[in-house]
Amino acid sequence: MTELATLTAVQLIDGYRKGEFSPVDAVRAALARIEETEPVVNAFVRVDEEQALEQAEAAARRWRRGEPQGLVDGVPVTVKDILLQRGGPTRRGSLATRTEGPWDEDAPSVARLREHGAVFLGKTTTPEFGWKGVTDSPLSGITRNPYDPERTAGGSSGGAAAAVALGAGPVALGTDGGGSVRIPGSFCGIFALKPTYGRVPLYPASAFGTLAHVGPMTRDAADAALVMDVISGPDPRDWSGLGPAAGSFGEDLTGGVRGLRVAYSPTLGGQVAVQPAVAAAVRGAVQRLADLGAYVEEADPDFSEPLEAFHTLWFSGAARVVEHFSDEQRALLDPGLREICARGARYTALDYLAAVDVRMDLGRRMGRFHSTYDLLVTPTLPITAFEAGVEVPKDSGHRRWTGWTPFSYPFNMTQQPAATVPCGVDGDGLPIGVQLVAARHADALVLRAAHALYESGAADIPRPELARPA
Repeated sequence: MTELATLTAVQLIDGYRKGEFSPVDAVRAALARIEETEPVVNAFVRVDEEQALEQAEAAARRWRRGEPQGLVDGVPVTVKDILLQRGGPTRRGSLATRTEGPWDEDAPSVARLREHGAVFLGKTTTPEFGWKGVTDSPLSGITRNPYDPERTAGGSSGGAAAAVALGAGPVALGTDGGGSVRIPGSFCGIFALKPTYGRVPLYPASAFGTLAHVGPMTRDAADAALVMDVISGPDPRDWSGLGPAAGSFGEDLTGGVRGLRVAYSPTLGGQVAVQPAVAAAVRGAVQRLADLGAYVEEADPDFSEPLEAFHTLWFSGAARVVEHFSDEQRALLDPGLREICARGARYTALDYLAAVDVRMDLGRRMGRFHSTYDLLVTPTLPITAFEAGVEVPKDSGHRRWTGWTPFSYPFNMTQQPAATVPCGVDGDGLPIGVQLVAARHADALVLRAAHALYESGAADIPRPELARPA
């Protein structure tokens, strides 16, 4: 039998339909992969083996009757421990949070997956409250990279990315406030999509406001499109959510990229120093788009790095998270989080509104940019995965994680859809990602271009050694 832990969600559904294997087989394969790799990688805060097998058996009975419950019936999935999932605590990576319930409510994206028959394997790791671009926390320790456990998985959805890369379920739900699905997606060699803000409803509302998005992390773009068809419907608990999507993301995958106008910005106009191996791999992906019929030219978006404005918005949100914490709770926090919370608490309302002005101008500039170009293509990150357990690479000169993520957080400020696609590995065998960005509401276009790269073989990279059966 095909190694089930390597299959995509689309392939699993096809196998269930044909009776080649069952959801129980697939879930047992995913649980076995967790058992093999968790002691090394540490991607989970909780694994719900008994519940997962019960859900898988129920899904198997539905498939035997020819009555699947929904689009992902029997597909093993994981949920980042920022999102509510009924039946257990959501700790958000923090010792300062409480475990007592009742835990009787799902976040909107979790609820939609449940309605469609998904099987929940467990909750994945996050830094405290998703505050930084790597995944370690006082609650769960360090999450490591499947390609090299001495390196970081990235963050803040690091556990989610590692789980998908390792075969612990083909689908993960992550959150992205400044790159938090794309950063670990790039470092771990998987696909990750930050949808247009509001396309996937969020509840409870994030303290980081409209910077925070929910998105799928998957083996490929086709799986992400399938998941988007499930989780993108409106939810009355999110007043800022968008209305129903126009059509099916899955059905819109196959149009290719011929005739698309693509802007390739390798360094954001010289603002970013990019590792040579990263630059070469991304350039190869851009050439593949051209070979597939896109009109590609080198062009940079018209903005200077909006770092200080992002910090004002981000640090203020962090301060809001802990505003009502006691001194005892604050003492339990990650020291880096305490530091940015203290800084965020010193901003005034005028400081915040000035940052909003920068954000609005950035959005205007990108809106005009996309009146000329359908897609913007950049590296997802200028570097590959660095040592685990630190916020910034050694000797980088960076103070905060935002220093090495200049390609990701600006597009949270503009609320645009952005995805990372694997496009190669460096000399150490570490994955490299290319980022595809489109105008607001053009999520289907990002998925279609990413799917074209997968179909062409441009996204084929070696699997991590840890993900290969012994």
